[in-house]
Formats: sequence, C-alpha cells, structure tokens
Amino acid sequence: MCGHPHDKMDLAVIMVKLIMQWDIKIGREQEFSEFVVREFAPRLMQLGVEPSEVLYTMYGEGPQMLTIGAVESNEKLFSILHSKGWRELHNKLLAYVINYQQKVVRDNGRNFQI
Repeated sequence: MCGHPHDKMDLAVIMVKLIMQWDIKIGREQEFSEFVVREFAPRLMQLGVEPSEVLYTMYGEGPQMLTIGAVESNEKLFSILHSKGWRELHNKLLAYVINYQQKVVRDNGRNFQI
C-alpha cells in the first residue's frame, strides 16, 4: 500500500474497543449505581465511546464489573483518553471503584474480547 486515497485499506474503518474492569468499593454500591446511570454512561457516549457490553460478576473470581465500549478508530480513542473530559470522568469513577484496569483491542466483531 502506498497510501493512495483510493486504496481499500485507507477507506476501511477499523473499530476498536475500550475494555475496562474494576471492583466496586464496599459500601459504595448504591452511589456507584447512581453515578453510572446519571453520569458515567451518558458522558462516555458524549466523549465518543459507545457502550456495547456491561457484565457484572455476582459470584466467583475475576473483576466485579467489565465494561466494553466501541470507538470508531484508534486515533479517536487516543484523543478521548487524553482529553480533559475523560480525565474528569475517570477520576470520578475512581472514587467508587478499586482495581481499575483498561486495555484497547481491535474490534473483531465478536463479543467477549478479553
């Protein structure tokens, strides 16, 4: 590929997923739930992250929450993760959770990419 504007690879949109996982701080469950509904999910969408999956582990090992959001490109996600809006939202999230981890994966069109 020489980067010509008509090359098929240049026209393809490669979606990426932001995978976030955490445990809710003991005693903060109710406040956390309200924060997610009122602020976290809506602000994620405003920033350009489209929530696609939310998994809650009730029993067993692993993170208590696993949240996956889709973004149109690596560049767009990089821009989001380095924005003031993301930093503010992320810091608010950290008031309610522990063991936060995140990673970015290429969207392969299937669910449960870990």
